[in-house]
Amino acid sequence: MLIGKGNLMAKVRLADIAKRVGVSTVTVHNALSGQKGVSDELREQILRLADEMGYRQNTSAAKREKGRSLKNIGVIISEKYLAEYTTFYWKMYQEMALAAVDKNCMTSVEILKREAEDMFILPRIVEEDTVEGLIIMGKINKEYIHFLKRKTRMPVIFLDFYDKELAGDSVIADNFYGMYLMTEYLFEQGLREMAYVGSIQETSSIMDRYCGFQKSLWEHGITLPEEWLIEDRNKAGEILFELPERLPEAFVCNCDLAAGRLILKLEERGLQVPEDISVVGFDNYLYPGFPDKRITSYEVNTKIMVEAALEKVLKRLEDPEAGHGLDVISGHIVEKDSVKRRKDSLQE
Repeated sequence: MLIGKGNLMAKVRLADIAKRVGVSTVTVHNALSGQKGVSDELREQILRLADEMGYRQNTSAAKREKGRSLKNIGVIISEKYLAEYTTFYWKMYQEMALAAVDKNCMTSVEILKREAEDMFILPRIVEEDTVEGLIIMGKINKEYIHFLKRKTRMPVIFLDFYDKELAGDSVIADNFYGMYLMTEYLFEQGLREMAYVGSIQETSSIMDRYCGFQKSLWEHGITLPEEWLIEDRNKAGEILFELPERLPEAFVCNCDLAAGRLILKLEERGLQVPEDISVVGFDNYLYPGFPDKRITSYEVNTKIMVEAALEKVLKRLEDPEAGHGLDVISGHIVEKDSVKRRKDSLQE
């Protein structure tokens, strides 16, 4: 069937129907092919309009499409997380791409530029309808999230970021309890004077890790001095901080990159880790190009996190009401060489 204006004739496309209804071509495809994820009311509207416009689905193509179950999932990473070294999120994305193969889907990554986030410009993979669902790694502007959700009907899952409003669509590491355990580990080594390195207002992960750290301090009757809560980054995501004038016995860092940079600063002052001062991190991730400082850290189980995020978005594609709820993934402490242990202290 053809539609035309004057002598210009063209087949009715899914995009033509999508534009009239105000939805994505993926939604139109799902409605016409009888797949889940479309309400009865919207499906009826699309079917009626397709009939009015004279859309005729190619029978052989329809059969092929119905038998094809491979899903394309978009992954968005903010440019600010690529500020220094090869980012932790690249590692996470690589694990997701591998996990996607086992789940009969594929992934496409796009970097969200700062200006696109500030000016509310849709990612190209959303604008061009090349994906059926989205996974956003790391925190992005909340106003941009609202804009994105208004502009697309596809499911959006948040990985390594949440707030109260988005919690049902999120997968995170156990940041609170993980850092609580890490701080308790330092107490077990006989250390009591500790500073926290991390800009707690920047991400939910840094805030949760700080709260776990504080819980441990409170349980031991310790109040954190103001100068020992150390901001560690600027708005562009660059790790920048200065050492306090009075140094603690141990620094508890919100991530391994901050811990590594801190150790370099301590070495510049002629201090040795762990002989003079102890340092711990979080993630257990060695940034390519950064010297291996053998940092004791809480390892985040990124493999399980990415699998959980994929399962969430795939469930939502099958049933928009499925897959809700905050998924919290536990990890474990990995002991290395950056903490002075109690037995070492006793031998001196």
